[in-house]
Amino acid sequence: MSDEYTKLLDSAMEKIPKKTSSGERFELPSIQGVRIGSRTIVQNFKEIADRMNRDPHHLLKFLSKELATAATMDGARAIFQGVFKVGSMNRLLDIYTRRFVICPVCKRPDTKMDKQERYTFLVCEACGARSSISMT
Repeated sequence: MSDEYTKLLDSAMEKIPKKTSSGERFELPSIQGVRIGSRTIVQNFKEIADRMNRDPHHLLKFLSKELATAATMDGARAIFQGVFKVGSMNRLLDIYTRRFVICPVCKRPDTKMDKQERYTFLVCEACGARSSISMT
């Protein structure tokens, strides 16, 4: 019986696709920023928000607050008043991701934000965890 089991196991292992990625399935695109005068324009802003599965307005509000500047959305891009380095903005995206996207329990990005009354929760669709998050 063990020979048959081993054969079946070997057959199943052959059918499993080989790993092609680094194991990290959640990868954010880097910010594509352009400086025009005294403004910084993020060309791929909507793509970044979509990859995080977050409302672009929430992400824009977070970034503008952290950068202490005014910001507006113009289609798929965001316009920030002031000149900012792309590296600084990428670090802020990492902070946003850790705070509002990654599940604190299972460390997966399969989450959504659920607002109930005055409280906001991060609900993980992978493990079912429900964590309160501070919006300040």
